[in-house]
Amino acid sequence: MSDTHAQTVAFVRETQIPPSPPPVTEAGAVKWVRENLFSGVFNTVLTLVAIYFVARFAVFVFPWFYNGVWEASSRKECLDILDGATGACFAVLVDRWDHLVFGFKYPPDGYWRILVAFILLVVAAAPALFASLPRKLLFFTAFYPFLAFWLIWGGSLWFPLTILGLIIATVLVFRLISAQIPVNFRQIVSAVIGGICGIGLAYLLFIGAKELVFIANSVGTEGAIATIAYGVFWVMAVFAFVFCVPMGIFVGYAIYNSFEDGGLVSIVASLLFAYVAFSFLLAPIWMALNSVVPIELEAVASRDMGGFMLNMLLGTICVSLSVPLGILLALGRQSPMPLIKGVCVVFIEFIRGVPLITLLFVANVMLAYFLPPESNFDLILRVIIMITLFSAAYIAEVIRGGLAALPKGQYEAADSLGLNYNQATRLIILPQALKISIPGIVNVAVGLFKDTTLVSIISMFDLVGMIRGPIQNSTEWTSVYWEVYGFGALLFFVVCYSISQYSQWLERQLNTSHH
Repeated sequence: MSDTHAQTVAFVRETQIPPSPPPVTEAGAVKWVRENLFSGVFNTVLTLVAIYFVARFAVFVFPWFYNGVWEASSRKECLDILDGATGACFAVLVDRWDHLVFGFKYPPDGYWRILVAFILLVVAAAPALFASLPRKLLFFTAFYPFLAFWLIWGGSLWFPLTILGLIIATVLVFRLISAQIPVNFRQIVSAVIGGICGIGLAYLLFIGAKELVFIANSVGTEGAIATIAYGVFWVMAVFAFVFCVPMGIFVGYAIYNSFEDGGLVSIVASLLFAYVAFSFLLAPIWMALNSVVPIELEAVASRDMGGFMLNMLLGTICVSLSVPLGILLALGRQSPMPLIKGVCVVFIEFIRGVPLITLLFVANVMLAYFLPPESNFDLILRVIIMITLFSAAYIAEVIRGGLAALPKGQYEAADSLGLNYNQATRLIILPQALKISIPGIVNVAVGLFKDTTLVSIISMFDLVGMIRGPIQNSTEWTSVYWEVYGFGALLFFVVCYSISQYSQWLERQLNTSHH
């Protein structure tokens, strides 16, 4: 019977009794507190002890926040205002907020560029992070790095746009050679590319052998260590002399022999085109375009970057680059080809066995010895390369664990569907492995973002470098520690906590398993 019907018979119930509300202890906040804080004797004791320490800490810290001074020109003035009372000197944050966020050399009239770049970063990252957004927005995601480069570093807009155009041209060359041109014409292209690469490799090995001979003679044979090094360099030189021509022939023939499927020759041809384009076409094209339609912002050197902006810059770029590189390294380590697998294994194990600070010192000091004389390799670019390689090695191991966790039946299912290696990896294997690897990848990303503070060791004024250097060494704010370091910790916590919460949301979205 319907609950809305009225009772008509005195002793025979025709309607249901309305449900009674649950007991107070079984609903709402009371239930949560009882189950999570006071579910037993041991948990009750721990909760009471925790409440005691939290209360003591709050009582101790509250006057420091409540009596905080926000308007003062120096630490001495803060102390005068407090007049012996306990309180924080938050005035340092008001006075030096721009240095903490943007560094002390970035032009103040260009702060808007950093803010716009950050806002656009959120817009550009949204389509890649949330699948519900239209896929067409990914075009802006791909365009954003070039726009952000122009906003942050300044200069001519045509410079990053020309780089984008050359990248698109390189992709078109790859697609043209791999799939569009006829096989007969591809055979001719393969022969030309193979000949160029074979001769070039033989020449490089010959030059390298001559350099090894020069190094061996420079080391000499005075002492046991020098004698061993002399012998090692000579053996390497003889090896390079003997195998320069055979290696050139082998590589050239391997490229030529790939003309049927177009794989190897397409990759090599694209790399050669990119080298020629960026070496000889980049500067003339963007300069010519800028002379016709000048679109410029004030140029800012990399050494003028600083503050939390530098940490965000390094973290965003390095995470974005290390994830795809880590995927390639993980797949290479699983490859059945001994050469590719060996290179990936050596790279991963070497990078994982060296501290990041050592790599940063190499980028800052030793890398100049391997560059041509009077060459200027941007310091931020060197740091980005080292941090990216470091994190990519760890991400590769995380993804390799995800690949190893997949049951063998997934690979057999891909084979039964007639998929080749690329299709099976892209459509079946890699998506599942990445879903399993999300917690590990996020853990590496969070650690990488926090490790960007290590650049302060090599005299780069990031957030920590600004605190340790220009702020605490100034006469106004010397011996101010808790306020500035607490502010820095808050900024890092907000970013890292946001990354962690997004990863947990993504795991819930991808949890499609059925139990």
